[in-house]
Amino acid sequence: QVQLVESGGGLVQAGGSLRLSCAASGRTSSTYGMGWFRQAPGKEREFVAAISGSGGSTDYADSVKGRFTISRGDAKNTVYLQMNSLKPEDTAVYYCAASSYGNRWYVPRGHKEYGYWGQGTQVTVSP
Repeated sequence: QVQLVESGGGLVQAGGSLRLSCAASGRTSSTYGMGWFRQAPGKEREFVAAISGSGGSTDYADSVKGRFTISRGDAKNTVYLQMNSLKPEDTAVYYCAASSYGNRWYVPRGHKEYGYWGQGTQVTVSP
């Protein structure tokens, strides 16, 4: 099993920044890509960003391109989401996820490709 713990959420004004962190523990050797998803009230969970196991490839939702950056820590068991120029529509619970799909160069985008999920962290952006 793999355990994921997110941190870094909070309340910020529009235009501000937040950095989310996700620490993975357990059988992390069985996972490759990691990603971030978000779910706003009354909406379905949506893809935000993902990074390959190698850390060399990334993918982003169109709505966050140019504003959010996903990266891996030196230990590879930590993934970050730097969020800049935040907008009220970014308000959601953000979930970290880990995937055993593909290989270390693959960037998983679909939520069905992820087998492990964190508990989520709330991000609220005020106008």
